[in-house]
Amino acid sequence: MELETTSMFAVLDIETTGGKFDEEGITEIAIYRYDGHQVVDQFSSLINPERPIQPFVEKLTGINAAMLKTAPKFFEVAKRIIELTENCVLVAHNAEFDYRILRTEFRRLGYNFNRKSLCTVQLSQLLLPEQTSFKLGKLVRSLGIPISDRHRAKGDALATLKLFQLLLEKDSHKTIITEQIQTLHKKNLSQAFHELIDSLPTETGVYYMYGQQNEIIYIGKSKNIRKRVRSHLTGKASKSRKIQQQITSVSFEKTGCEFIALLKEQHEIKSNQPTLNHAFKYRVFPIGIRIEKDPDGYQVLLAEQVRTNRDYLKLFRHKKAAVNNLFYWLEKYELCQNKTSLKNDKMRCSRIELGKCQGACENKETVAAYNEKLDKLVADCQLPQEDFIITSRGREKGNYSFIFMQLGQFKGYGYYELNHQINSLEKIKNRLVPMETNPDCQALVYHFIKNEKYHKLIPLKAVAHNPN
Repeated sequence: MELETTSMFAVLDIETTGGKFDEEGITEIAIYRYDGHQVVDQFSSLINPERPIQPFVEKLTGINAAMLKTAPKFFEVAKRIIELTENCVLVAHNAEFDYRILRTEFRRLGYNFNRKSLCTVQLSQLLLPEQTSFKLGKLVRSLGIPISDRHRAKGDALATLKLFQLLLEKDSHKTIITEQIQTLHKKNLSQAFHELIDSLPTETGVYYMYGQQNEIIYIGKSKNIRKRVRSHLTGKASKSRKIQQQITSVSFEKTGCEFIALLKEQHEIKSNQPTLNHAFKYRVFPIGIRIEKDPDGYQVLLAEQVRTNRDYLKLFRHKKAAVNNLFYWLEKYELCQNKTSLKNDKMRCSRIELGKCQGACENKETVAAYNEKLDKLVADCQLPQEDFIITSRGREKGNYSFIFMQLGQFKGYGYYELNHQINSLEKIKNRLVPMETNPDCQALVYHFIKNEKYHKLIPLKAVAHNPN
């Protein structure tokens, strides 16, 4: 493809309401139609997005609801935008974002907006590799390009235009810019895919993709179901292409709490064995650390592939994480490296030289003293209670989630609205969605508790007195 001297560009910037993916609205737009030599047309306007502006966006841009009350709505300026960008390559700083927002607004009007694009972030990285930052404000200031009205569409679009002019000069043969011109969404989503995506929520949950025989071909979880499914249907990776070839429909279950979504995802992948899922078909945490006694009676820490008939202190996604954790425990509890699976071939471990081993490897530290430290490690790894519930975010306002642990084993999850609905073991079980436990569930619960990502952990003996 050759870049002709008559090429037209539409340099633009868009400000939005912020918010969830695909639910944003445009609050301001500015476009400069540029022929490679001069601006031949331009347009800028505030836009009434007909939806609330996120507070952080209002603070960043200075655009508020009062300013937009009398501004035109998008459908009133849509024709002008089409005319101004017709036969143009769109140019924007982070073009993928601006292009997606425009396509979304036009799609709401039932129109398929399709243009080629150039991203000045990518071009700058190629043509100005010595720059330390490629954020618009820092980049143009570094290049001596004046910028005013930062985070307003007209100011940012004008700065992008000046930056683009510099990039055109830098790329004297126009080869790099020509190579970077993209037809975003070369393979336009079919109307069926658009309808499918638009029917999905932008909330947390688990989604199920079905194939030609109504069989589940893929199960996933996300904090934004619509965004994740869209990525599958527009992606170029091998898995995305297989999904695009096979998918006929999607269903979903909102969970509210990402942790419950993760539990459901791993459980249902194991139960349904979808053809395009690989990660959770087997173990999510295939490596574990356990304790056994050596011939001298010392308790030894071993990292190994998890086996079903053994108990483990902690499970890990890969061996490197387990090894790192062993080194952490060696430091924290002043343990002997030769009393772990990290031992060397020498009788004396290297930690003695550093004064961090008390000599268990040479039988200088008594078995009782050494094992007492291991007992403390084991105690620190235990769940805080045997019988308890953990409460967290629910699926909607006024709704809460809980998971139920009995005798240290995960039993399932549920939802409640009022405190009295979980104030006894009987009521908890009435609202429970049972789920079969497995080592992965136990590891997920352990990590969830240790990272304190829940609202409250309530011992069951305290449920009747302090249900929330």
